[in-house]
Amino acid sequence: MKTLFTFAIFLFSMTLFSQTTLSGKVVDEKGLAISGANLFIEGTYDGASSDEKGNFSFTTTTKGNQTLVVTFLLSETTKTVIDVANFQNKMIKLRDNVNALDAVVITAGSLDSGDKARVSVLKPLDIVTTAGSAGDIVAALQTLPGTQTVGESGRLFVRGGEADETQTFVDGIRVAQPYGASTNNLPTRGRFSPFLFSGISFSTGGYSAEYGEALSSVLLLNTQDEPDQNKTDISLMTVGLGLGNTQKWKKSSLSVNTAYIDLAPYQVVIPQNVDWNKAFQSLSGETVYRYNFENGLLKVYAAFDASRFDINQENINEPEQKTRVNLNNNNFYFNTSYKGNFGSNWQIITGLSYGYGQNKIGIDLDDVKNAENASHLKLKLRKSFSDRIKLSFGADYFITKFDENFNQNSGSNFKSGYDSNIGAIYTEADIFFSKKFAAKVGIRASNNDLLNETNISPRISMAYKVAKNSQFSLAYGDFAQAPKQEFLKYSNAFESENASHYILNFQYNKNGKTFRAETYYKDYTNLVKFDTEMVAYNSVFNNNGSGYAKGLDLFWRDGKSFKKMEYWVSYSYIDTERDYRNFPTAVTPNFVADHNLSIVTKYWIENWKSQIGFTNSFSSGRPYNNPNETQFMNGKTKTYNSLSFNWAYLLSQQKILYFSVSNVLGTQNVFGYEYANNPDANGIYNRKAITPTADRFFFVGFFWTISNDKKSNQLDNL
Repeated sequence: MKTLFTFAIFLFSMTLFSQTTLSGKVVDEKGLAISGANLFIEGTYDGASSDEKGNFSFTTTTKGNQTLVVTFLLSETTKTVIDVANFQNKMIKLRDNVNALDAVVITAGSLDSGDKARVSVLKPLDIVTTAGSAGDIVAALQTLPGTQTVGESGRLFVRGGEADETQTFVDGIRVAQPYGASTNNLPTRGRFSPFLFSGISFSTGGYSAEYGEALSSVLLLNTQDEPDQNKTDISLMTVGLGLGNTQKWKKSSLSVNTAYIDLAPYQVVIPQNVDWNKAFQSLSGETVYRYNFENGLLKVYAAFDASRFDINQENINEPEQKTRVNLNNNNFYFNTSYKGNFGSNWQIITGLSYGYGQNKIGIDLDDVKNAENASHLKLKLRKSFSDRIKLSFGADYFITKFDENFNQNSGSNFKSGYDSNIGAIYTEADIFFSKKFAAKVGIRASNNDLLNETNISPRISMAYKVAKNSQFSLAYGDFAQAPKQEFLKYSNAFESENASHYILNFQYNKNGKTFRAETYYKDYTNLVKFDTEMVAYNSVFNNNGSGYAKGLDLFWRDGKSFKKMEYWVSYSYIDTERDYRNFPTAVTPNFVADHNLSIVTKYWIENWKSQIGFTNSFSSGRPYNNPNETQFMNGKTKTYNSLSFNWAYLLSQQKILYFSVSNVLGTQNVFGYEYANNPDANGIYNRKAITPTADRFFFVGFFWTISNDKKSNQLDNL
């Protein structure tokens, strides 16, 4: 027994004397002590945590060179090969974790919404709960700074740019025809229902080298990666019907939405300011199929839209005779994308889209028929060398074919159109110098075979965090875009139109409160000019146009100061002039108001089981050209003001009654004026005002959700 005891003491002594003590101190990049850092020898249980002064000490039985792992929540994990025998009183410096929630994020020119956004200006449900938006993504975005309210168009006008200067992408793939068909001074809507999208990034300028063929901005729509459950949504509305269904399986899911809109019954009840022969009607649908592979996600998106209307429009040149416009539009959009990981920290994003848009238009006794086929092929590779350096590079290929036939009643026939192929390559690096300082540097090269031209476009943006909740961002970029369809169908003797963006941004974000201030300058070159009253087959074109836009955008959102209420205020000031189209001199275009203000509020009333909302939109007067005056574009409309209201009432957990009205006060807004081509007997050019199609728009809907949990409803979609 004594021998066994002696042997045990011997073994314990050998073990004790064979252990080595490791010690030191853990500090951050400023040399300040880090308390609670975890340290251990990789592959063993030997380790410890640093104390309140950053000091640590532990023993290990390992020998020679070993890997010491140090982890801390707010810092990067480090793995260092050390000599165990000589690791005493060592200083370990940890770098800030650039992926932490409070790390810097580049925000210049970018307004994000969605759960995945680091700093979200809008929530997904804001797109459709905003009073006055009527479920239209574009209408909701018009409450953000940098946009213009152009009521006679309904499209997105950003920082002095025309609507075609903004490109729309679904899951990174371009949409060639993002708006519904319309005619002169009749507003349209975006084609896409907000129900299938989980996040939106709206870039008002200075955007990534990944995106091209856009002079002013890009709108990125991301479909949902994974629905939460099986459900069916039923919508009964004063303007039509809607039905949606989502089915979820182990690795895949399918969502389908369809809607039928017919404004005829509505227009019988509500007086209209226009003369309809046949009210607007449309049948539309969209679907998303998702499949989860082991290392990636495949999405297939498809949407169709068939619409028509017949209207008599006043003709200022022939007051006694209206112009009849009969329009039929068919549109189809297909999009498939794949995002996955492979190899050592590699990511691939690839996909393609196809869009087809056809219009059949009767203008009195004349007929116009046009069709556009457009495709986009995309490949992007991304390599993460570390948390601090990520490199992206990729290629795009855009194919567009447009044909138009104009058949006059007299028997004459005019054909126009074009075929365009644009190939582009780009590369971009995301560099995080620290948790406070980051940069994105890229370059894009594109070639347009129709114009026989190559463009090189550098892009750079940076951000620096000046305090825990505030930061500055800078952005610069060159952007190129082929001239619009109405020019290219008559001539290809063009160069691309160009713009350079300079942006300075400040953002503060804390506890549900966000403040943004952004100033910018845009320099336009190579804008298209022509020498006729309107664009025509005999117009003489050139690229001698130019222009600028500069301004200040302010945004404040508060969801905490008032219980059950959130609101935001956006204000924009813009100073812009253009010498383009058939302008005789540089002036402010007729779609620009110098001052724009939007106030949006949402309030939940528990006792009423109701959410109510108000939106007030204000714009200063817009310029117009009065031929009775000698100075070009010297007129100015009166100010625009519209107060809208909505009310969502929960009849039960899954049934909602919804009511909204736009322009509650019935303000007589004027968007501009049309003048006669020739003066009357007194030498005066007569005019008529361009006004909304109705003084107010009323909407009532019943929305019913049937789901597995018996709790989900469409409140987030209203």
